[in-house]
Amino acid sequence: MSEKRLPVLAVTVGDVAGIGPEITAKMLLNHPGLRQKAKFVVIGDVAALRKAVAGLNVDPGKVREIQSPAQASNEAGTIEVIQVGPSLEEVELGKLDARAGAGSALFVMKACDLARKGEVDGIVTAPLNKAAMHLGGYKWPGHTELLAHEFGVKNYSLVLSAGDLYVFHATTHVSLRQAIEDTNPKRMDDILELVHAFAKALNRQDEPIAVAGLNPHAGENNIFGTEDSAILTPAIEKARAAGINAVGPIPADALWPQAVRGKWKFLVACYHDQGHAPFKAVYGDDGVNITVGLPVVRVSVDHGTAFDIAGKNMAREDSLILAAERAASLSLGWSTVWEAASRTEA
Repeated sequence: MSEKRLPVLAVTVGDVAGIGPEITAKMLLNHPGLRQKAKFVVIGDVAALRKAVAGLNVDPGKVREIQSPAQASNEAGTIEVIQVGPSLEEVELGKLDARAGAGSALFVMKACDLARKGEVDGIVTAPLNKAAMHLGGYKWPGHTELLAHEFGVKNYSLVLSAGDLYVFHATTHVSLRQAIEDTNPKRMDDILELVHAFAKALNRQDEPIAVAGLNPHAGENNIFGTEDSAILTPAIEKARAAGINAVGPIPADALWPQAVRGKWKFLVACYHDQGHAPFKAVYGDDGVNITVGLPVVRVSVDHGTAFDIAGKNMAREDSLILAAERAASLSLGWSTVWEAASRTEA
């Protein structure tokens, strides 16, 4: 019997002024068991990683530059890096820097290019800083939108996940005013189809999809806004008529406690903080961020660049490890997810 192929994962180091290089180094140097789950290729800056390794009192020679994923040995105790762009050695830790911001975007673009060519099976991302990325000339609201652009997809979602809980977001990195406008009939149709496609790929298509109300108390019979009755309810009824087990809208302050207790496994949040704030409060480092709707799996940490502790050997790699493990478990079977999700693009 042939040995199962290890998935090849591209790990982008994010903003090198933050904790991305440090947690990447800690993950790859201190957790050799991960090498049994995937083959790791770091996409980033060699100098930044050597600086991070030196800060951990480890020989910077453990960082090796390679030219392609095919050259990676996946040897424990090493960090194999594809250099992207000019060296960022002069970037100061903990400081907003346009060079680091541009680099963080370029690292993701390179990972996407490798994925399109079939050289990697999945992408794992350390955090980038949106302000720095904008200073560097790349105006994407965040990782999710950059990835969607690179792969040319329109129906996608930022999904927070812990264990078998998946929290889809109808809108993410926009103002609250814009989020209300973007929670429109088409987007609700699209997101419910996307959740169902993902659940079906996981063979969980019969599980209910709980939709959080947009307004307090889901509008309280239109006392606190009409969007829930005028937009969410018709979308849910339409989905149910199409065989999608959608329920709601459910007031968010009722839905979240129920979800934490295990009643719901697939949730739809209408806006960023409706999903992120309770999720992070409950799950913290136990959560990851999955982008559903891309042709390859992408999983990210569920935290930011933490400029305040960059270079102080204080950053925990727990979330990055979870992201890598989740990407490894999903990557080789992701074609099923993509086939299901891509049908919602039509």
